[in-house]
Amino acid sequence: MPKLRVHNFAVSLDGYAAGGDQSADAPLGIGGERLHDWVFRTRYGRDMMGEPGGDPGPDNDILAAGDHNIGATIMGRNMFGPVRGEWPDHSWTGWWGDTPPYRHDTFVMTHHPRPALPMKGGTTFHFVADTPEAVLKQAFESAAGRDVRLGGGVSTVRRFLAAGLIDDLHLAIVPVLLGSGERLYDNLGTLPGYRLADMLSTGAVTHLWFTRAEAS
Repeated sequence: MPKLRVHNFAVSLDGYAAGGDQSADAPLGIGGERLHDWVFRTRYGRDMMGEPGGDPGPDNDILAAGDHNIGATIMGRNMFGPVRGEWPDHSWTGWWGDTPPYRHDTFVMTHHPRPALPMKGGTTFHFVADTPEAVLKQAFESAAGRDVRLGGGVSTVRRFLAAGLIDDLHLAIVPVLLGSGERLYDNLGTLPGYRLADMLSTGAVTHLWFTRAEAS
């Protein structure tokens, strides 16, 4: 049965998945780029940037597994870009240039819909103003039997967790302290309905895999 999965979601030791003062110049907020240093040390991460080299070890394999069998993606508007409120125009097309890495239908949750945005390489961004349940239904239909990936940002992952909609949650705990920003764990209590399924420390990060208890 298709699942909703979160993969490679980087979190600091003090629980922040983004720093404060996010902007076009600092997409992950102040200091937030440190959360992804481990990604760009891997072979898979460097390949995503079109660069050679990188470590082929366990972090690389775990990073790559996050893209396996994914047929659609959901993300929040803050992950799509820095524009807030009403769209002043439709010139912003995401952080990823003309060819985003998704290569399938990608649903951007927003209070301010705009026309669908087809991009090179097969990605089409759909801007939807609806509940997590309704957006997930659209994504599953688009994925046609494959899994759906929930990309972020922080508040979007919290909404889906609070609704009990995420089947598999993979966190990469990065050994840095951010001190401020957006915390993943706020207003989630003890994550009722989820259990820790596995963990692995690679030296660069500690990977934690959670699964819905009823799905085990």
